Amino acid sequence: MAAFHSIEPPPLTESLVDLVAQRFRVLGEPMRIRLLDRLREGEATVGELQQALGASQQNVSKHLGILHAAGMVSRAKRGTSVVYTIADPAVFDICDQVCGGIRRQIAGLESILQTSLPA
Repeated sequence: MAAFHSIEPPPLTESLVDLVAQRFRVLGEPMRIRLLDRLREGEATVGELQQALGASQQNVSKHLGILHAAGMVSRAKRGTSVVYTIADPAVFDICDQVCGGIRRQIAGLESILQTSLPA
């Protein structure tokens, strides 16, 4: 029976490390995560995003610009409006991994609290 060897990815180059760090910096802002989460539901204009998140137009536009520059969202002109959509759905894989890890951590802490509290 042949031994199974997993193929390890090559070491990260400095330029790739910089790109990965940049992606995490983009995702490190709560407003950008809220924007991405809202856009997961479907396309939206700045006004719709502003209303959904209760933020100023200037703040929403600023963060959408950063997400667009990072290639995470795309935009298209429709009449007098600009509509934003998710350009890179893989961004949700990152968010889902982090959220799943946080949920497991919270569940573990709740379990510890439940077993250590007197009845």
